[in-house]
Amino acid sequence: MTSRRDFLRNSIYSASAAALMNPANLLAGPDKPPKRFIFMHRGNGLWPKVLVPPSFDKTRMAKESQKKPYEVDLDGHDLPDWMSPLAQHVNHLTILQGLSGKMCTTGHHSWCSSLGVFKANERVSSIKWATVDFELAKLFPSPVEHIELACFPLEGGNSRGALDGIATGFSARGMHQPNYAFGSPRVALTELFKSVSADASAQDRYQLDRMLLKFAAVNEQERSVGLAEPERSKITNYRDAIEAVQSRNRKIDGMAERIRQHVPKLDPKYLDANVSTLDRQLGHTEILLASLISGLTNVVAFTVDELGHAYTGIPGIEGEKVNMHDVGHNKAIGGLSATEIRKRCRQHHMSLIERIVTRLKSVPEGNGSMFDNTMLFYFPDSGETHHSHGTEYPFIVLAGDNCQLDLGRRYIRLPKYGEAGHKTLGNWYTTILNAYGNPVEHYGSLDVGLSHLDQKGPIKPFLT
Repeated sequence: MTSRRDFLRNSIYSASAAALMNPANLLAGPDKPPKRFIFMHRGNGLWPKVLVPPSFDKTRMAKESQKKPYEVDLDGHDLPDWMSPLAQHVNHLTILQGLSGKMCTTGHHSWCSSLGVFKANERVSSIKWATVDFELAKLFPSPVEHIELACFPLEGGNSRGALDGIATGFSARGMHQPNYAFGSPRVALTELFKSVSADASAQDRYQLDRMLLKFAAVNEQERSVGLAEPERSKITNYRDAIEAVQSRNRKIDGMAERIRQHVPKLDPKYLDANVSTLDRQLGHTEILLASLISGLTNVVAFTVDELGHAYTGIPGIEGEKVNMHDVGHNKAIGGLSATEIRKRCRQHHMSLIERIVTRLKSVPEGNGSMFDNTMLFYFPDSGETHHSHGTEYPFIVLAGDNCQLDLGRRYIRLPKYGEAGHKTLGNWYTTILNAYGNPVEHYGSLDVGLSHLDQKGPIKPFLT
């Protein structure tokens, strides 16, 4: 029998139900487009050296090898080969090097650590607070609040065993509150867009969900009568959560026509349970775009891969099932070196980003496009390499013209770990939150190894 807790967790759009308990979650007005944020993170590390433009002169390369701070305008510079899909978007591109995250879980698996800036493992009790993507979702509310998509691992590490379903994700709604992520484009499409589905069975299920919610709300109200604390508070919380989902459904119904216009039309191969990794990532990208453009959400977290995910569909070795842990230990597979496999995967990720940016630039909004109000971040889950130490977390940032940070068309290397002026993931996320309306003094845990530095606060030069 399904418990009340299971019912709430698995009801329509379960990935966001608990987050919707905030009564301030209202749709942005048409005269003020919301800001949007996309967090694309990947496992197995991201080598800082592969982000350096090959056209830098000897002086800059010397600074790079010594990890000395400097900045370069990217105009006129060549991007690394694997970043070539972003060449047409260089005016909105920032390559940010030198952030550290030793206060996070590093190594093979980080769970929600790099988004939350705290030590985390697979235990719910290790979640200290909401991850930064959820903090931003609170600032720019939407009907679904936040959507998470993932290519789940099946062999060790974070959430596993639900490659084609819904499972614990890599973000957190709050203390001890893991988020839930869609593991396949098929499931995400069914759950997120069934309110406007042309499929009769999907519509029947949606209406049944609504009837069950109404029944449950009344039932919980009746159960609370005459109860003493703390049981009364528990019942009230269940009822409030159900009512929040009902309120969300009413908002979605009110924007049904817009949602219907943007339901993704996915090729059948993206809906196959055995879809290749690269096609799974493409399908998720289409779900991501439809969710943002339709207005279902303003914040998406996308785990493009994780160390325990068995990669398939890599160009040149499409038939191989690639163990990314072996790649991390420099093992050649199918005649390709580990370095080349990493490069081909990264290049595919850049093609996904190019698709997202190009599509959002094509959607009118205000005096410009949807991309003007969007920031996209691409970064590693656990630092600079396979067995990372957390001294560097490279970031690729694509930001529209209305970005509230001073970035734009630059390669930026911050002071290296331990030196004066060094900055952490906590400083970076504090900067983003401060710029977009959250005045938090500092987001995230501090690094005990940097006690000689002032670690708190934003990166002030990035604030406009």
